[in-house]
Amino acid sequence: MTAVEAEHADVIVVGAGPGGSAAAYHLARTGLDVVLLEKTSFPREKVCGDGLTPRAVRSLIEMGIDTGSDGWVRNRGLRIVGGRVRLELPWPELANWPDYGLVRPRLDFDELLARHAEKAGAQLREDTAVTGPVLDERTGRVVGVHAKAGRGREPVEFRAPLVIAADGNSARMALSLGIGRRDDRPLGVAVRRYYRSPRTHDDFLESHLELWEGAPGASRLLPGYGWIFGVGDGTSNVGLGLLNTTSAFQNTDYKDLLRRWLGGLPPEWGYVEENATGPIRGSALPMAFNRTPHYRDGLMLVGDAGGVINPFNGEGIAYAMESGRLAAEVAVQAMARTSGPSRERALEAYPQVLRQRYGGYYTLGRVFVQLIGNPAVMRTATRYGLPRPTLMRFTLKLLANLTDPRGGDALDRLINAMTKLAPAT
Repeated sequence: MTAVEAEHADVIVVGAGPGGSAAAYHLARTGLDVVLLEKTSFPREKVCGDGLTPRAVRSLIEMGIDTGSDGWVRNRGLRIVGGRVRLELPWPELANWPDYGLVRPRLDFDELLARHAEKAGAQLREDTAVTGPVLDERTGRVVGVHAKAGRGREPVEFRAPLVIAADGNSARMALSLGIGRRDDRPLGVAVRRYYRSPRTHDDFLESHLELWEGAPGASRLLPGYGWIFGVGDGTSNVGLGLLNTTSAFQNTDYKDLLRRWLGGLPPEWGYVEENATGPIRGSALPMAFNRTPHYRDGLMLVGDAGGVINPFNGEGIAYAMESGRLAAEVAVQAMARTSGPSRERALEAYPQVLRQRYGGYYTLGRVFVQLIGNPAVMRTATRYGLPRPTLMRFTLKLLANLTDPRGGDALDRLINAMTKLAPAT
């Protein structure tokens, strides 16, 4: 058998989603030789709500992406719907975060980020499916990846002192090193579908805390939470999610659940079968560090591969991009050192960097998802919480993780104190 000649780089990034492309961009702009491997070719779909909070917008701005150009649909805040109550909450005015959100379909969002990383100097290789790590025979350390490239799926090999796994919730690279999913952390499932709708230009993201099969309060209450996001191109992204803290998690037909909920919504909104532009698609939502450690033997985990989705609201894109940038910052410092114990010490700091950034907040989030997994708690919170605007502004800041670390208002200070007091596990 002929040996495969390896290509060499400083860092290999597996997966060109938001986390992988952000990591590749921040690495490449420092001058490191970065290879970004994507198993498919662009454009390609991903299951997502397509909604971007101000937290995600900030990461885009940090990458120098023009969010005012064509294709970006701005929103002013979050509309919360619970039963017959509808409350519109503008995104908070903060020093640390933008005051607007965005919507952009993943069909071209991911490609935009990957091309941006390519312009910064990363080598983007599409149609290159990673099949496993290359391990050093003596130490067991990850020193590269095996892959199959092109439509002919020819075997190829890439070598680098560091591999960043951004391969989504499949987390194949992590699993190859025995880094499994933690059963003590929350997991969600979400399904979504696009519909032609007159609500396409809605300038609020809409979140449904209760899913009714018909008229609110006069029909069957379904499990889960829902969303309606106007895409601005004549369609809406409509979906729902369930958490594994809910008793219905294991025994639910999610596609049927979506149809039953949509069947109870006003028909003039257009969320009917004949207006659907594609099939219902679903995906898992790994949350609150449900895969650890985030670094082991030359392999870093970012985004869904490391389970960094926010357990409070199911937001993944912002945390994928942020963890990609944090991984790049650690990697840049590590690669400036000589190979050996000094470099390894720098790389081993990455899990602690993530814990410092999100640990206490995610601990609170785990408590939150346990509480809302009880339908009685959720109904009580919806009934008595929604009519109280101050409480809901607090809830918006908490769920969207939007506070100023210094100089904020009383709500900011309370949330910041809560996250500092919670153990960062």
